[in-house]
Amino acid sequence: MQRKRYVPGRTGSTVRTAVALALGLGLGAGLTACSGGAPADGVAVDAKAGPAVAVAPPGRYRTLFEPCGAVPQATLKDLLPGAADLPDAERDKAYRGVAAVTYDTDRRVGCTWRAETPEASHWVSLDIERVVSYDAAVSDDDRAQEVYVRKQLAAGIPLAPTAPPTPSGTPSGTPSGTPSGSSAGTPSGAPSGTPSATGSPAATSPVADRSPASGAPSATTTPTPATTGLEPRVLTGLGDIAYLDDVLSTVGADGHQRAVSVVFRTSNVIVTVSYREQTAGAVDAPDSAELQEKARNLARRLAERLEE
Repeated sequence: MQRKRYVPGRTGSTVRTAVALALGLGLGAGLTACSGGAPADGVAVDAKAGPAVAVAPPGRYRTLFEPCGAVPQATLKDLLPGAADLPDAERDKAYRGVAAVTYDTDRRVGCTWRAETPEASHWVSLDIERVVSYDAAVSDDDRAQEVYVRKQLAAGIPLAPTAPPTPSGTPSGTPSGTPSGSSAGTPSGAPSGTPSATGSPAATSPVADRSPASGAPSATTTPTPATTGLEPRVLTGLGDIAYLDDVLSTVGADGHQRAVSVVFRTSNVIVTVSYREQTAGAVDAPDSAELQEKARNLARRLAERLEE
């Protein structure tokens, strides 16, 4: 038998070694090519991440005080004059008040006091709400202002007007060098009263335009009814913003009920003070000035409590 001739480099182990070296060199080159485009610092950049959004500041208040204990008994005696004539047990119950049922006392609390007599009945109620904004771009104070504005508009009390900006300098589009005293409607460079190129008369003075035609009846103005200062209105010096509402209604055949509400906002807390008096029979209707003064005094006391 003729033997096969041995040729160096043709063995299986040698071929396998050559293949492994080729694969290793190719893999190393591939890794080098891939790593060449990576950032130098090795930090991955998220293309989906948008610009940073500023988070609105939180409100000043995080909790609320207990309302039934916030009104001193001396104040309640003034607000509930009929309670002094009640039996001891009923009088004490009237002064304790009844807490409102809420699901989160850090968000909303309330209390009601009531005293009834044959001649008149009195109710006092507090509603205190802490407003929280769940929008990171809207602060708690701004959200509370939105809630307050809705309350005021629902009461039919317009918002306080804001002063328009005062114009300064020469209005835009007005040519320089206009002669002093020229009419606002006179074209630039043309004397007053000169006909235009189309044959139409030149613009007349605004004062002349507003004058009534000859023989036309003059306009009459309706006299404004006199105010007493007790109408529903915006209040100043109470919280950040406040208003007062006063409504008189009839009850039964000859009874009257007056409801006075004082609502104010301090930061992200809105406080509503309601004071009602109801009379029956020949008793006069409740006095507006007296009820408003008592409701405003209680509201001021609560505003001071929020500042503590």
